[in-house]
Amino acid sequence: ELMRRIDAAGIDCFLPDLPGCNESLAKLETLSLKNWHNAAKAATKEVAATEVLAIRAGALLAPSNLPTWLYAPQSGAKLLQGMIRARMLAAQEAGNTETTDGLIALGSKQGLMLGGWMIGAEMLRDLAQAEPVISDNSREIVQAALGGTGLWLRAEPGYDPIQVDALAAILTAEPEQAA
Repeated sequence: ELMRRIDAAGIDCFLPDLPGCNESLAKLETLSLKNWHNAAKAATKEVAATEVLAIRAGALLAPSNLPTWLYAPQSGAKLLQGMIRARMLAAQEAGNTETTDGLIALGSKQGLMLGGWMIGAEMLRDLAQAEPVISDNSREIVQAALGGTGLWLRAEPGYDPIQVDALAAILTAEPEQAA
């Protein structure tokens, strides 16, 4: 919906498909964060992007050479924390006990199944250390600017037209209005 609003404002946009995701033939468990960063950079070149919006952990892949909006950026460690917590809760419901430290140690050697996806050891190690790409070209959008709580905090995925309107307004504002 956000892309529709941006397009209606006369700004072309696209959402890249990263290797190992959706219909990609690449195996996710063989990829590193560097592979994804290179793919994101190549995608911006392919479409001659002039600006980037990176949402949450997408900020880990943001190119530093383009003006970039970072919406609620998070570190790779924070992303892993949530995914590992979900795995531990599922294991607990199945009567098994797993620990964060144990899973990270195991995953760092042989990879881990997280959220239904096999994350390779190299990607897991990369994520554990990764921080959002912050540059002179980036501007952070905090959740408070959109109102309400982050949609990622809901038990089920959701949609909030007020937040979409607010984010679209920020992204489509003239530079002097957005400052």
